[in-house]
Amino acid sequence: MMRTVQEIEQLLTTLSRAEKAEVLQWVVRDLSEAFPGIESTPNVCGGEPCIVRTHIPVWVLVQAKQLGVSEAELLRSYPTLRTEDLTNGWAYARAHREEIEQQIHINETA
Repeated sequence: MMRTVQEIEQLLTTLSRAEKAEVLQWVVRDLSEAFPGIESTPNVCGGEPCIVRTHIPVWVLVQAKQLGVSEAELLRSYPTLRTEDLTNGWAYARAHREEIEQQIHINETA
C-alpha cells in the first residue's frame, strides 16, 4: 500500500491545480460513502460488508432484526459485537438497502 501512496503522490505532482481539485472532489465524494466499522474484504465472507474485527456480515444482523431479535439479544449472541458496531451496521444497511436485501434473499435460498 505504501508504494501505491507514493505512486499517487508522484502523479499528483504532475497535475494542474484544476486537476488536483477534481481529484480532491472525487476523494471527498468517495469518503462520504465510507462507513466506519464496516468493511468488505475479498475472500472474507464472500466479500460481503462485515462488522470489523468480527466477520459478521451486516445482512445477518439486519435479518435477525427483521425476525424480531433485539439489539440486546444480538449483543449477547455475538460477544465480540459492541453497541457502536450495531449503530454502524444499521447506518450501512439504510444507505445500502437493496444490497442488503439481496444478500438476505441469496442466503435464504442457498
